[in-house]
Amino acid sequence: MKNLEQHLSEYAKYHRDQRNIYTHYVGIPLIVFSVFCLLSKPAFLVSAPIFGDMIISPALFIWAIGNAFYIKLDIKLGIVMTLITGAMVYFAQPIAQNEMGTWLAISLGIFIGGWVLQFIGHHYEGKKPAFVDDIMGLAIGPLFVLAELSFELGLRSALKEEIERRSGPVK
Repeated sequence: MKNLEQHLSEYAKYHRDQRNIYTHYVGIPLIVFSVFCLLSKPAFLVSAPIFGDMIISPALFIWAIGNAFYIKLDIKLGIVMTLITGAMVYFAQPIAQNEMGTWLAISLGIFIGGWVLQFIGHHYEGKKPAFVDDIMGLAIGPLFVLAELSFELGLRSALKEEIERRSGPVK
């Protein structure tokens, strides 16, 4: 299995234009949120003695599996991702409680909007999206956005330097 630096460096090779990265800051979270919206139906109310009442849906399972992967790659980024995507799952539930047409219109509208931003960014980049060559790009994209935001905050400078050594600097 690839480590964090390998995954992010491979993804970064498709994302060296700062305008592309900026479109990903909005586009990828919109796509992830829309997927959680779509996967929040069907939902079942489950009573558990320890946790109380919980809404269980396919979104919760994808959230758990995805974040286990992120935490395995990097505990700090993984925990932050778990909190962010946990909020997304929480806010997706009310959307999924709408009637079928409204739920689909909202979820698909968010999904399409996110992808429009992605393709605008890749127009600036002049390269195809990473997932075209490696499907793992779909899973790494959200972590890449979080890593890039941490770099802008002055965090994880050693990780940033390693990604730039492997993939080149951001222009």
